[in-house]
Amino acid sequence: PATIFLATVSKLAVFVVLLRLVLAAPVFHSEWLQTLITALAVLTMLGGNLLALFQANLKRLLGYSSIAHFGYLLVAIVAGNALATETTGVYLVTYLVTTLTAFGVVTLLSSPFGGEDADGLPVYRGLFWRRPYLAAVMTVSFLSLAGIPLTAGFIGKFYVIALGVAESRWWLVGGIVAGSAIGLYYYLRVMVTLYLPEPGMRRRDVSNDWGSRLGGITLMALAVTILVLGIYPAPMIDWVQGLSIG
Repeated sequence: PATIFLATVSKLAVFVVLLRLVLAAPVFHSEWLQTLITALAVLTMLGGNLLALFQANLKRLLGYSSIAHFGYLLVAIVAGNALATETTGVYLVTYLVTTLTAFGVVTLLSSPFGGEDADGLPVYRGLFWRRPYLAAVMTVSFLSLAGIPLTAGFIGKFYVIALGVAESRWWLVGGIVAGSAIGLYYYLRVMVTLYLPEPGMRRRDVSNDWGSRLGGITLMALAVTILVLGIYPAPMIDWVQGLSIG
């Protein structure tokens, strides 16, 4: 729960305040400061993804991945216009739902046990053969984090890239593409692990009735939300636009 909070709520609050400051303070529109933020954004995108690339601990992998996603959002800070506000709203909604789903699976697998959390990647090997629906939920969340079409994450990343192209911020667009390519590799590594044959080791698993408990129901609802937002994002976009106008 502490990791979920740091990866979601804290980043959401900080970024909303930061964007508000950028829109209100003229100094952020100076060329030198925008150049500095652009450099920080590219470093954050690449640094977060490269750190996640070498992780075998799933919580750390998702934590470093969240750093990279914060770098993607810095595109809106550089743009600092009305479309940036809409982009921020859409991206934060899709990121929040996706990250809650991914960390929720880790929490669900950890909760029946004492001691260390189920955060080692080997713990998730063969999860599909034990808990196919839970593996499907995790797969959907990682597809969304990678920005694969028909998921909520694709809508958010499309907005960020479109904003970078509209503002001719080609270094940022290049950073997003390069960071996403690195991210796709380690996201796929996790997803493939879910479907590998089980090794002959002591496994950690959720209870048989996980799908009928509140945590399991919430996870499945979040996974469905990821797919619905990816296929039909119009209501979410209208809602974000309404907030921006207000």
